[in-house]
Amino acid sequence: MYEGTIQDLIDELGRLPGVGPKSAQRIAFHILSADPADVTRLANALRKVKDLVRFCTVCFNVAESEQCRICRDARRTDEVLCVVEEPKDVVAIERTGEFRGRYHVLGGAINPLEGIGPDNLRIRELMQRLGSGAVRELILATDPNTEGEATATYLALMVKPMGIAVTRLASGLPVGGDLEYADEITLGRAFEGRRAV
Repeated sequence: MYEGTIQDLIDELGRLPGVGPKSAQRIAFHILSADPADVTRLANALRKVKDLVRFCTVCFNVAESEQCRICRDARRTDEVLCVVEEPKDVVAIERTGEFRGRYHVLGGAINPLEGIGPDNLRIRELMQRLGSGAVRELILATDPNTEGEATATYLALMVKPMGIAVTRLASGLPVGGDLEYADEITLGRAFEGRRAV
C-alpha cells in the first residue's frame, strides 16, 4: 500500500480489464517516471475519447459522428449484415478484407450467470433493421464460446421465420476464443467457410 495519490492511481488502473494489482503498480510507476509531455498526451487522449467517441446510431459501432465510417460507406452492400458482440470484433473482421456488408454490434452476449439476457443486448434494434427487408443474409459472428453460441442460437431462432438466410462463421476459430485475437488468415477462412444455422 502506498500513500494518497499514487495508491489512488494504482487502484484506478487495477479496475481496467486484464490489469491486475502488480501490472497496475508497474504502470503507475511508469507514469510517475515518464516525461510530463507523454503523461499529458495520455491524459488528453483519455479525455478526448470520452468527449468525442459515441456509438453509431445505426450499427452501434464506435464513431466520432452520428454514424460510423462503415455505415456512411455507400460502397458497402445492405444485403448482408454481420452480427458481432463488441466493436473490437468489427475491427478484427475488417482486417481480413473479406467482408463488404454492414455490421450490427450487440453490446455483448447472452450470459445468464452474469445477468445478461436478450433484453440487455441490442437485439430489438437488430430486429428493426431486419424488418426493412433489405437484408438477405445474416452472418452470426459471435465468439465461439458458450455465451456466443447461446446468442447465435437465440438469434437464429428469432430470424429464421423472417425468411432471411442465417449463417455462422465456419471452423478455423478456436472454441472458447475471442474474435479480436484471431489472425487475419484464420478469420478470413472462417468467413469463406461460414455455414447455415
